[in-house]
Amino acid sequence: MKLTLRVWRQKDTRAPGAMEEYDVDGVSPDMSFLEMLDTLNERLTLEGADPVAFDHDCREGICGACSLVINGDAHGRERTTACQLHMRSFRDGDTIDVEPWRAAAFPVVRDLVVDRSAFDRIIQAGGYVSVPTGAAPEAHATPVPKAAADLAFEHAECIGCGACVAACPNGSAMLFTSAKVNHLNVLPQGAPERETRVLDMVAQMDAEGFGGCTLTGECATACPKGIPLMSITSMNKEWLRANRKVSRN
Repeated sequence: MKLTLRVWRQKDTRAPGAMEEYDVDGVSPDMSFLEMLDTLNERLTLEGADPVAFDHDCREGICGACSLVINGDAHGRERTTACQLHMRSFRDGDTIDVEPWRAAAFPVVRDLVVDRSAFDRIIQAGGYVSVPTGAAPEAHATPVPKAAADLAFEHAECIGCGACVAACPNGSAMLFTSAKVNHLNVLPQGAPERETRVLDMVAQMDAEGFGGCTLTGECATACPKGIPLMSITSMNKEWLRANRKVSRN
């Protein structure tokens, strides 16, 4: 396959960026999208040019590091990660636009790499549970209802890639934050921080400059792990419950 890539190049956060065009030949349909970018970078390096900077780690759809907007879609396709997108999804001769996540809270570091540390600070605000010191408790010491366990596992699948933010027309982080809140709030182990968790994490999310949620649903469509849109509704209920409780106290 021979492809034309239009890639966003930007030296750093303060520098202006622009799309640059590259021809990539000899692309195998069995390559992943990141392997195709590796091929481009090998050529650029041999030519003495700067390779395209992009995030990657596990390349197995688990870590959430790869963060590319491909032809206007987060990760290039619904319910996948960029590292799991294969070149057989494209046709010989296609022109492909490759851009970084576009969100005020995700400033561009270089080329296709963005700073997603805002997610880390949201987690730090309340994504933890109280753990007493001493030996680890028995695995069955605290019973967890099956329905609660299933719901917790569903939300724990979030890999923090940021596709929900990139897909949202408002740049909202509600799906990510709700996944992290609901994952712990439905478990008995998360009960001690139940109220403070949702209030603190939502407050931190707002402080980071993410946009407001208008429930367009693009976040859930783009999420590679299928976090449901109802997750946001559940978090809103948790927030209202916690706010009323704190107000009464």
